Amino acid sequence: MEEREITVSKQLIQTEDEFKKLAENNDTFIFLKHSVTCPISRRAFEEFESFANQHEDIPAYYLKVQESRPLSNYIAEQYGIKHESPQAFIFTNGNVKWHDSHSQITAQALAENSR
Repeated sequence: MEEREITVSKQLIQTEDEFKKLAENNDTFIFLKHSVTCPISRRAFEEFESFANQHEDIPAYYLKVQESRPLSNYIAEQYGIKHESPQAFIFTNGNVKWHDSHSQITAQALAENSR
């Protein structure tokens, strides 16, 4: 089976320093932990992309779990939320306002919880 490339329109974050800067510089933002080998994660990423493309006023970031395990672990530890993949977060004023995982990650859920 040929793996198709995902078109990425939002910013990839790979380090704790990058994450800390975006958390300091954004009042509200969306963040997705994405597994590049999981079909459920691919679907969640598509929902994330759909939301981000329709809500360009809300910054959207993601990490690839396989490439950024230390950052993924940092987020889980820093915010006290067990790691899952895929996993989406809405951060507001440095805190997690909402999070969910797997098939619960939809463009609609992101839109409803980012208000």
